[in-house]
Amino acid sequence: MKTVLISGASVAGLTLAHWLRRHGYAPTVVERAPALRPGGQALDVRGVALGVLDRMGVLPEARALRTRMRGMTMLDGEGNEQWSSTEMALSSGRLDSDDIELLRDDLTQLLYEHARDGVEYVFGDRLTALDEDADGVHAAFEHGPRRTFDLVVGADGLHSAVRRLAFGPEPEFVHPLGPYVAVFATENFLELDNWQTWLTDGTATYCVYPARDNTELRVTLGFVAPEPVECDYRDTPAQKAILAERMSHLGGDTPRLLKAMWDAPNLYFDVMAQIRMDHWTKGRIALVGDAAYCPSPLSGQGTSLAVVGAYALADELGRAAGDHAAAFARYEERLRPYVELNQALATENPNGPASEESAERAKNAFALDA
Repeated sequence: MKTVLISGASVAGLTLAHWLRRHGYAPTVVERAPALRPGGQALDVRGVALGVLDRMGVLPEARALRTRMRGMTMLDGEGNEQWSSTEMALSSGRLDSDDIELLRDDLTQLLYEHARDGVEYVFGDRLTALDEDADGVHAAFEHGPRRTFDLVVGADGLHSAVRRLAFGPEPEFVHPLGPYVAVFATENFLELDNWQTWLTDGTATYCVYPARDNTELRVTLGFVAPEPVECDYRDTPAQKAILAERMSHLGGDTPRLLKAMWDAPNLYFDVMAQIRMDHWTKGRIALVGDAAYCPSPLSGQGTSLAVVGAYALADELGRAAGDHAAAFARYEERLRPYVELNQALATENPNGPASEESAERAKNAFALDA
């Protein structure tokens, strides 16, 4: 049985582990966090990605976990209402759509529960080196012993270690789009009832909505910087200081949200960026999800790309009868048009979301049956 090391236990890595196991591979997932990562924003699963969840047998559970927004309100920078809608929310689109929005940690927990049997998980460790020869890929870890695998897949996000080790330095592939974004969870001190609130003055924005039966809030903070912001993406105190400086001029509930931010144990902060690569595979190593083709949150399609990309890679490996080179080539050929359409959503309209027509076309631009 061929062995595959997957770096990263998030949406792409967990989906890939599930499908590789079903195709007769022996997956090992390594994750630098001590357990599944908590927190994160609400994620959208759209179009053909719903078909992947259906084939996994998890779609009914995913639908049961979806957010239940009744609508949203848009405020100006001082906190004055500009408009409201009970038909759509900017984070998820039309409320009557068959697409679903659910919390990131709910989705990863669901995928993990369906990708446990026959999959080895190594939490609290990370890759430090990859060396490939005719026998396989020899992987070195920060804590565990060196091991050899038939294949290695990087499903480790925007700052992929596998991409850096196998393909080259991060700046070669990361293309910042301008805005910065942060996400954290806190208690529902605003007493929102399945209602989403946005505030923006054109330079900075917040979005806040309730989760877990209105018991907590998920808060997204964002700002546009004329020059790149220098900050280690793992230095949380420095990130919070930057956010406080960039957001403090806003009105509305901004002071209360910033106060909650300082107390939040989990905060995600990074620049909105896309990963663009000529090839997602090299020898016995492949990339999937954000590590290979992050479209940025501005596209609304990062999760769907991760789900569909993982399915496509496993599907081609299953069809190739052990010929990973043929499988990798077909994976790239088959998936690239879908990736390019979805990445284009992030840049179609600089002042807002892409058109419904573009989004509809992009989310369905992949055939699950080759």
